[in-house]
Amino acid sequence: MEGLIQRQAYYLEQVKSTFHRYLYGQIDWTARMVGLLGPRGVGKTTMVLQHILEQLPTEETLYVVGDDLYFSNHTLLQLAENLVKQNFRHLIIDEIHKYANWSRELKQIYDLFPKLQVVFTGSSALDIMRGEADLSRRALMYQLQGLSFREYLSLFHGIHLPAYTLDEILRHEVKTDDDFHPLPYFGQYLRSGYYPFAKNGNFDMFLQQIINQTFDVDIPAFADLTATTARKLKQLLTIIAQSVPFKPNASKIAQMLDCDRHVLGDYFGYVERAGFITLLTDDTTGIRSLGKVEKIYLDNTNLIYGIGQANADVGNVRETFFMNQMRVHHRVQSSKTADFTIAGITFEVGGKGKTQRQIKDTPNAYVVKDDIEYGFRNTIPLWHFGLNY
Repeated sequence: MEGLIQRQAYYLEQVKSTFHRYLYGQIDWTARMVGLLGPRGVGKTTMVLQHILEQLPTEETLYVVGDDLYFSNHTLLQLAENLVKQNFRHLIIDEIHKYANWSRELKQIYDLFPKLQVVFTGSSALDIMRGEADLSRRALMYQLQGLSFREYLSLFHGIHLPAYTLDEILRHEVKTDDDFHPLPYFGQYLRSGYYPFAKNGNFDMFLQQIINQTFDVDIPAFADLTATTARKLKQLLTIIAQSVPFKPNASKIAQMLDCDRHVLGDYFGYVERAGFITLLTDDTTGIRSLGKVEKIYLDNTNLIYGIGQANADVGNVRETFFMNQMRVHHRVQSSKTADFTIAGITFEVGGKGKTQRQIKDTPNAYVVKDDIEYGFRNTIPLWHFGLNY
């Protein structure tokens, strides 16, 4: 175990940033078991390492990674038992999806060692409620999304703005310095600002690595899929990226993938949970009822440019941004007269030339315009919705 302690010291030394993600202050770090899920690359590792450095006594804390060589001849349960014997109080397990029997052993650790707190991170595709080791009643779960435009401005450019609620945005309460011009920053964010690792350079290469690892390793491991099925999922992602916008046609998609249309619900579910697509529905219907899905978007605008490339339609980019940013705090649904509705409020998204025509007979409706700095009446700048978290 001495090697694990040494590796923890190395990992902690690598944490240089004092920037905190939006979720950091919302987590109940005192709960007996805390789970932090999210797609690869959104900052889960940095968050738990910051938590150790800033809030925990390191002599009572151990940070491990789920695929550490230590686990080639030791179990997670054995590690927890040894920690309890040595008066450790905190076990932090990063990338727990890389450990084979993670759910069952976490359940045992929770039940056997009440004085040992466990915090774990994992892929958003993990199913904590599946099978006999149901962790939903034990672990306090949180979902981490990528950077908001507000967070991007802070982390990449040192421009610090507060978070605004949807009501504050609609009331035109967003305030900035007179010399702040957001549109150049906004364009950069749309292309490569959603993932914190973009700050390190080589963004396109790292993004492709994340896609490959998720579809070649993560999803097949969680869902027990064959390599052939995994390739079909990646092909499905490409089909979505090249369609503007993507409206699901089960028969056509099944033909393109050479698969039975009845498995498409599962396929879309895997890709959605892994953090690569978002479904816009007309009610609360789940993924299995594709007839209720109005549109399917890539999860964020960086994916549009990274995968779709030449097919990065500006209208699709705008709608994807709005959907991506607003879903953190709100249920976003399709509108019969415009693009989106949120809690009875209608939104039509477009460029600076977008008119009121489409919503002129719709009560409580707003036009969301790209390429403008300031709003007026029921016209709101698109970038303002990136300040929601």
